[in-house]
Amino acid sequence: MARETAIDQLTPEHLQLFKQRLEDSGFKNYQDLTDWLTELGYQISKSSVHRFGKKHEQKMQAVSLSTQAAIYMAERNPDDAGALSSTVLTMMQSEFFNALVQLQSLDDDTDPMERMAALSKISKGIAELSKASVNQKKHQIEVREKAQAAADKVEQIANKGGLTGDTVQEIRKAILGIAD
Repeated sequence: MARETAIDQLTPEHLQLFKQRLEDSGFKNYQDLTDWLTELGYQISKSSVHRFGKKHEQKMQAVSLSTQAAIYMAERNPDDAGALSSTVLTMMQSEFFNALVQLQSLDDDTDPMERMAALSKISKGIAELSKASVNQKKHQIEVREKAQAAADKVEQIANKGGLTGDTVQEIRKAILGIAD
């Protein structure tokens, strides 16, 4: 698919160390990183290190923003894990869409079998996300139905026990509040 870069020559261990050094340096000091890679025996230009560093920085920022969004959602909706799951599913669907757009914009000289393999992976990911979304919606319906049944049962018991209508309604609202 994409052309091999000089960074692709790094062993997995060196790539991991390189990424860590990039992050630790605050995505600066590219000349120092280039010198370090040269000492390890790689022939990589500063511009290659810089290009990779910028892409890696963007990925790290995206992860950070996603994490912040998830924390925000969890804090704003502590009793509604469904909202957080829905947000994550939406974000993942967006990523798959972006990957699909990038796949379509590849050069015409890209191997058709590589393109089909990538398309297959994207399709599988979308199918799994769709399945998760359906399961989440089913779960939300089940929780609402159980809460409704519990509220109805409590209302019957409370009425038999002589509680006032206002008290019964407060209890009912408290129970149904977990399903909203």
